[in-house]
Amino acid sequence: MNVDFSLFFVIALAATGLILLLDAGMRLMRRQSGGARSRASPPWLVAQARSLFPVILIVLLVRSFIAEPFRIPSASMMPGLVDGDFIFVNKFSYGLRLPILNTKIFSAGEPKRGDVVVFRLPTNPSIDFIKRLVGLPGDHIVVRSNRVFINGQPAPLTPDGVYTGGFGFTGAPLAIEHFGDDGHVVMFARGHATDFEATVPAGHYFFMGDNRNDSEDSRFADVVGFVPERNLVGHAMRIWMNWRKGSVDWHRIGKKIL
Repeated sequence: MNVDFSLFFVIALAATGLILLLDAGMRLMRRQSGGARSRASPPWLVAQARSLFPVILIVLLVRSFIAEPFRIPSASMMPGLVDGDFIFVNKFSYGLRLPILNTKIFSAGEPKRGDVVVFRLPTNPSIDFIKRLVGLPGDHIVVRSNRVFINGQPAPLTPDGVYTGGFGFTGAPLAIEHFGDDGHVVMFARGHATDFEATVPAGHYFFMGDNRNDSEDSRFADVVGFVPERNLVGHAMRIWMNWRKGSVDWHRIGKKIL
């Protein structure tokens, strides 16, 4: 089940705020009517609202404008990110957006080719996906036999051995792919290489998983397709926890997402 936590926190903030406003209004009415100021403890509901309101407000502000935690649910971004990784996503990288409405109110920067980005699935915005940004608006993208061509130029790809980390992908070829000066490791699992060719529409982006033959991404129009700018959530920065099959992988904690 997908939970819209932003909506949950907004509703909780509104509910606790309403309780506090009603309590303040009742106390003001008592004073204006000449009633004595009560020194009794506030009702249980009011006391809870006083405790929860600032906490909910801080959590909502942090999740909406600074950083938000996400869990990696699949193998599509291997070998860099694996099932069970919990990551922090920088919500400020591409500008500030209002919670729920997702309306940009401040622009802090533009997505760069090669960024690992969390976005809301265009076909179902209640679902968050994480992929690597490959194509910017206006780019002509060709994917052929696991090679990426951007505006007619192949992205440099250097073989980097094979994967030995398990998860059912041991032995899969690895390579270092470069978009500009930055490099990242991609994996070519056994399976069918999905070719693609199109020009990225204005205001949209083209994403691919690093596990190139085991990723539902922008190559599949009925699943993801091109992602509109308003669906971008933030830039994935670091792994803060890995929990899988009841145990913690301490070696993954704190790793930077490249």
